[in-house]
Amino acid sequence: MTVQGSLRRGLVAAVAAAGAIGAAAAQADVQSTQTTKIPHGAIWSQQYIHESDGTVLHADVLRPANLPAGRRTPVILSIGPYFNHSGQVGPAAPVEGTPFDPTAAKGPSTRFYDFETGAHLMQKGYTYVMVDLRGFGGSTGCLDWVGPGEQADVKAAVEWAASQSWSDGRVGMYGKSYDAVTGLVGVALHPKGLRAVVAQEPVYDLYRYLYMNRVRFENSLATPALYDAIAGTPGTASDTLAYNVNSINDTAKPGCPAQNYAAQQDPNHGSAFWSVRDLIRRAKGARTPLFLTQGFLEDNTKPDGAWDFFNELRGPRRAWFGMWEHVRGNDTDPSGRLRMGRTGWFKEVMHWFDHYVAGRPLKRAPVNRDPKIAVETSDGTWRAEKRWPPRDSLPLTVHLRSGSYLDTGQNNGEAYHGMQPFGQGIWTFSPPLRHLAHLASVPEVALEASAPAPAGNLVVDLYDVDAQGNALLISRGAYLLDAGTNHVDYDLYGDDWILKKGHRIGVLVTSSNAEWWSHIPTGQPISISKATVRLGFLRCARTRQIQGSPSIRLDDYRASGAFPVDAATISGATVKGFPLPAPPRHC
Repeated sequence: MTVQGSLRRGLVAAVAAAGAIGAAAAQADVQSTQTTKIPHGAIWSQQYIHESDGTVLHADVLRPANLPAGRRTPVILSIGPYFNHSGQVGPAAPVEGTPFDPTAAKGPSTRFYDFETGAHLMQKGYTYVMVDLRGFGGSTGCLDWVGPGEQADVKAAVEWAASQSWSDGRVGMYGKSYDAVTGLVGVALHPKGLRAVVAQEPVYDLYRYLYMNRVRFENSLATPALYDAIAGTPGTASDTLAYNVNSINDTAKPGCPAQNYAAQQDPNHGSAFWSVRDLIRRAKGARTPLFLTQGFLEDNTKPDGAWDFFNELRGPRRAWFGMWEHVRGNDTDPSGRLRMGRTGWFKEVMHWFDHYVAGRPLKRAPVNRDPKIAVETSDGTWRAEKRWPPRDSLPLTVHLRSGSYLDTGQNNGEAYHGMQPFGQGIWTFSPPLRHLAHLASVPEVALEASAPAPAGNLVVDLYDVDAQGNALLISRGAYLLDAGTNHVDYDLYGDDWILKKGHRIGVLVTSSNAEWWSHIPTGQPISISKATVRLGFLRCARTRQIQGSPSIRLDDYRASGAFPVDAATISGATVKGFPLPAPPRHC
């Protein structure tokens, strides 16, 4: 998926002159710049999948060269919008840092070349298949933002891969971002042959990628246009005429791009359009094994709804949760430092696939020795958990101060590059903590908000405030108010955060996080009463660590995200009766 308004305003402004497509493209999912087409040990072919509605999906198939042509193998499948032979995001590539070469030699997409080679898929005897969703690459049809059409594509692609003469009938799905979302579609639909899914940084409900409680993200306008542009990008000069005709063929739905764009502008979560794209609801109780990654600091496919999805599944589950942004488990910076901070991504992924897809017995299987959930907390250490939030995360209900603020739409939640203003609104602070406290929960807000006119903006932010008064954002959430009295109840983003002795908990009720959402200010006064936030703190101290180093994003976030709050504001808004967690004990 493409990065949204959390990127700094300067970046957005710099590319806005290129138009809506350019603004979206500059924030897209940056991936590998690998240009080698076919990995060592693979034989490449192209095939087509014919669906009952007339859609034809294009597939790149990589088979192990060291096996007889007829040997049946397990299959790993990726399906999404980024597998066009000319490049992942079309002409937007120069801004993205991804390849785009309409004159490239024949060969498959290189999007997951790192996975193909890093996981040694061919050497391990897997067939790897990359399928273009309808409307993208060499597939016909009209994209529909993970709607009924694309969901049908996922089902058709999995069942096709399971039924081929070179397949043993067992299929796994692998992806990151949009092609991780299609993995979640697989979890929800459980097509015949699907045995396991690996999904890195997906979206759990497509509405929540463009909106939060009717408040728009900046990308709610630019992203739909970007995907229309990606879908309209042909392949290479080396591709067949059929491939290139398919890539721009949306005659099955005339006016497809405009209709697609218009449909996504509905801000109402309960509409029929968004309901079918709510994978949290659709996957509840599903039993397909899922290996998930989710960054607490994710600024693209945000953690909104992650644990609602994950914790309602009934099949085997694994996860890495931690302090990173929109990156893969194996991504590194130019120095070779892992962006997530934990080694062994491909090793653990293949443990998962070897057992659940290739059918390796569970007894003594390596997958049984990997932690069920590997969690990185805010000090950069990693630990193993059986679930998240953990069972010993005990809730405290904090009563917030009443008051009012002006809906100016100018307040920023973070202070990157000196962005101001910040800290405007109704503060509530705890007294200084007498001991360490470990937050591990999805905070829940409940309050009454009165607005004279409709479309008033409400944001609630949770902060770690150090002894010098510097406030670092832990969690946030937005809501668009109706006129009159609003009874508001919603979840903020989940986080796993250690507050040190002497720090305070700060909660700010305000008009905006202008660096995050695209607020339309109304200028009206908003009155807040009966406000509470529910926070879960660990009862038991976490003293056992597992392998893992601090993620790269965490260092940057701690260094540049905080802003100062003056002593008078803290003193005047400190609530003596603020409930504080007991010190974590050895359990």
